[in-house]
Amino acid sequence: MAGEITETGELYSPYVGLVYMFNLIVGTGALTMPKAFAAAGWLVSLVLLVFLGFMSFMTTTFVVEAMAAANAQLHWRRMQTPKEEEDDDSSTASDSDFLQDNYEQAEKLPILSVQRRGSPSLFGITDRVEMGQMASMFFSKVGVNLFYFCIIIYLYGDLAIYAAAVPFSLMQVTCAAGNDSCGVEADSKHNDTDVCWGPMRRVDAYRLYLAAFTLLLGPFTFFDVQKTKYLQILTSLMRWVAFATMIVLALVRIGRGHGEGRPPLADLSGVRNLFGVCVYSFMCQHSLPSLVTPVASKRHLTRLVLLDYVLILAFYSLLSFTAIFSFRGDSLLDMYTLNFARCDVVGPAAIRFFLGLFPVFTISTNFPIIAVTLRNNWKTLFHREGGTYPWAVDRVVFPAIALAPPVLVAFCTHDLESLVGITGAYAGTGIQYVIPALLVYHCRRDTQLALGPGALNKHRSPFRHTFWVAFVLLWALFCFFFVTANIVLSETQL
Repeated sequence: MAGEITETGELYSPYVGLVYMFNLIVGTGALTMPKAFAAAGWLVSLVLLVFLGFMSFMTTTFVVEAMAAANAQLHWRRMQTPKEEEDDDSSTASDSDFLQDNYEQAEKLPILSVQRRGSPSLFGITDRVEMGQMASMFFSKVGVNLFYFCIIIYLYGDLAIYAAAVPFSLMQVTCAAGNDSCGVEADSKHNDTDVCWGPMRRVDAYRLYLAAFTLLLGPFTFFDVQKTKYLQILTSLMRWVAFATMIVLALVRIGRGHGEGRPPLADLSGVRNLFGVCVYSFMCQHSLPSLVTPVASKRHLTRLVLLDYVLILAFYSLLSFTAIFSFRGDSLLDMYTLNFARCDVVGPAAIRFFLGLFPVFTISTNFPIIAVTLRNNWKTLFHREGGTYPWAVDRVVFPAIALAPPVLVAFCTHDLESLVGITGAYAGTGIQYVIPALLVYHCRRDTQLALGPGALNKHRSPFRHTFWVAFVLLWALFCFFFVTANIVLSETQL
């Protein structure tokens, strides 16, 4: 399964990479998809899910092509720069300086020489080039700043979703137990001012759990946290046990004739949230460099990615369709696992509590890691060449900036479907559509200038024509205006 140890870490087979990508994409967004499916109608949901899956696959191939082009730039630099000069200048020269040197070298060399340099090994993805580094290689200074801004907004949305999901799940499970109920209430239209236990209201319990969540996990933002291999294995195992259990229980419920769902064919009023949820649920582009680079053999990488997307589409469809035909649309909760915390759905208390508290275990392990990533992105955005931050700014200000806004958002609302929808519709559109399209456009242009028109990128996207880049950008623009118009209309109708 695993291979040798390199600079990029432990190499693994393409099929292990396929599993890792599957695990990366299928996450929290999948738990909010059933309710969005029920609200938009099963036919509209299926069509939109397939189309957005296709768009995500296209931009994934764009990012892989940009990674190969960035590796080619780095490999070309090493071949053109003597070892001694590379050792002396590596700490001071920037990627843009090396890129300019490549242009000058390419203009002096014969075309045939450039074509030989464009051999398949030149575009091998051997160096892990993160999206921020690719942005610095192919974008202007303004483009780099906009890239980091988009990443930061997305991470804030991610943290707000996580900060709301854990207290919400705890509130649903414990309030039901406190009211002598055998599980979460079937009606999702509950009132936050309803009594939870004793004199405490549901909203008070939610905020109490949010405070405890912040106090327990928030301090990790002020330190360096790394996800361990064993933690990944544990959270992945729990996730797949939970997903498989929910699908089987829903199928059994339908098979016994207890299915309550009568989803409509189409309801355009629910498309806005469905769109955001689907975009969020296909998000993987920002993590592709860390995922793809360690794959030992990349000969059939595009086919494997396509297979992954087909499997993910099938899984999302199975999860959502079993949900909307098993439960009434008005009874589906924002976090789908909570529907199985009811005793009229699941008998054994152990299964009810496992599924009801499943988001608490898995999301809690990811929250500190994403918070540290957000903190580091803020530091990178404001970093000045050769400058350092004072201790208080580095260890107090930046972590506080990363932690405070998502906790405040979670304090104000626990509407997970809207949080996921807005995060996916805005920041998700930028990361999944705009940034990959601009990266592949600029990397193609820069590769031709630096290496000549004969340089062939063996990892180039099947969507090679400029039309596809323009199509993705136009689609992103349409999505932005569509979601904004729907939000404005929703607000005016209230």
